Amino acid sequence: MDSEPGRLQDRIDQATRRLTATVAGLTDSQAREPSLLPGWTRGHVLTHIARNADGLRNLLVWARTGVVTPQYPNPQAREAGIAAGAGRPAGALAEDVEQSAAAFAAEAARVPASAWEVPVHGINGPDHPAWFTLFRRLTEVEIHHVDLRAGYTPPDWPELFVADQLEQVTGNFSARGDFPPCAIEVAGNGQRYSIGPAGDAVTVTGPGCWLLAWLTGRDAGSALSARGAPGEDDGGVLPRLPAWG
Repeated sequence: MDSEPGRLQDRIDQATRRLTATVAGLTDSQAREPSLLPGWTRGHVLTHIARNADGLRNLLVWARTGVVTPQYPNPQAREAGIAAGAGRPAGALAEDVEQSAAAFAAEAARVPASAWEVPVHGINGPDHPAWFTLFRRLTEVEIHHVDLRAGYTPPDWPELFVADQLEQVTGNFSARGDFPPCAIEVAGNGQRYSIGPAGDAVTVTGPGCWLLAWLTGRDAGSALSARGAPGEDDGGVLPRLPAWG
């Protein structure tokens, strides 16, 4: 996984430019259409992306100043902010996404090298070093860009993003223990990630971008194939996934 703050900031900037280009093309009516996320319009997704920038910027302030600065005041405030902003015109949504991303980038540029290892934590989850906040932001921008259902699809994800995310997502599933034991194998390059104990019962193979989309609940896995362990017949059925995140 890439953990170098300068590179991560560059990757976030590139991902943000791709996102804002997509958002600039949306009309007011398109902003109110359903996204890939159940119950959320594109306006909900875009408002979430903007408020996520604000929340993660708080964690960078925490790392830089040493003053505990929560990502959100509480879960209710997070949800209320998304609901309140979802119905805005497309232009207002686009401006919010762009300005919040710029404020996040400006704060990231202020964090001294000595502060990137400072432990912080989000509204959920354990402590993590401040640099991982950049990784989290990159994840939000790239995954939710696909969620907009506006022309940006898993094959548009950069290869490095896919590789980093496959490592992160499979590691998270392994730590949780609610994922059926299996191996994830990227077609064409031999990259392999194990979930669960050794002696995987099922190996799921396919393009890296579609493996990531399947693991994160963004695709049903039609581009993937499954095979059982030697001597077992799985019928090519993909494992049933628990919720990601």
